[in-house]
Amino acid sequence: MNWSATQYLRFEDERTRPARDLLARVPLEIARHVIDLGCGPGNSTELLVDRFGLSAVSGLDSDDDMLAKARARLPRTSFIKADLATWRPDAPADLLYSNAVFQWVPAHLDVLAALMEGLAPGGFLAVQMPDNLGEPSHMAMDETAADGPWAPVFAGGRAKREPRPRPAAYIDRLMPMSASVEVWHTVYYHPMANAQAIVDWVEGTGLRPYLAAVEPDQRDAFRAAYRGRIERDYPPMADGRLLLAFPRLFIVAQKNRASLAD
Repeated sequence: MNWSATQYLRFEDERTRPARDLLARVPLEIARHVIDLGCGPGNSTELLVDRFGLSAVSGLDSDDDMLAKARARLPRTSFIKADLATWRPDAPADLLYSNAVFQWVPAHLDVLAALMEGLAPGGFLAVQMPDNLGEPSHMAMDETAADGPWAPVFAGGRAKREPRPRPAAYIDRLMPMSASVEVWHTVYYHPMANAQAIVDWVEGTGLRPYLAAVEPDQRDAFRAAYRGRIERDYPPMADGRLLLAFPRLFIVAQKNRASLAD
C-alpha cells in the first residue's frame, strides 16, 4: 500500500501539533545524531532541524511519495528509504524520534526495545502513536467494511490495524534498559467543517488501507457509505462544525547511562 503525502498534508497543522508536543518533552539541549523514524513528508523532521541543527538530523521512511515531499521540503537534510521493522541505526543515536508511525509496525514493542539498543548512553527514544481505534471515526471503518459488496475482501480483519498494547506494557518492556520511561495520553479535539472533512482527514491515514483493499470501481461507494456513518456518529456543534476527538499515546524513554565502572 502506498501513502499520499498530499492527502496527509491537508491537515498539516493539526498533525504537527502532537509532534511538537512530543519534542517539547525531550530534555535534550544538544544532540549530534538525531533520526526521525517514519519522517513522512518532513513536517516533523523540520521541527528537529529547527531545534538541533541541520547537521544533526536525518530522516527515514518506507514510502517513496513521503520521501519525495520530505526531500523537497528539506533539500539539505539526509533522508533514506528503510523498513522500521528491520532498520537499526548504524551509530549510537542521541535521539530516535517517531511521530505517528509505530501503530503500523507489527510487534512494535519488540522493535522499540531493539531501537533502545541503538541509542547512546543517556539517549532518548521519543514516540507518539494515535490511540483512536475505539473512536467512531475508526469503528465506522470496520462497520463499512463488513456491510457492502466488498465485505468478503475484509474477511479475517484485512486492513484493520493491530490493537495497541496497554500503556503498562511499554513501561514493562523498556524500563529494564532505561533510566526512565514516561508514558502519557492526550486527546486532541479538532473542529471539522463537515463529515467530508473527517473523511478527508482519515483518508490520509487510517482509511487508506480499507480503500486500497476494495476494487477501484467500488471506492467511491465505500467512501459514501463511510461518510454516512460519520454523519450519524458526529452530531454538529452550535456552529454546524463536527468535533473530531483524536486520542494519542506518548512515550519518552531515556537509555541507561554507562556505569561508573565503564
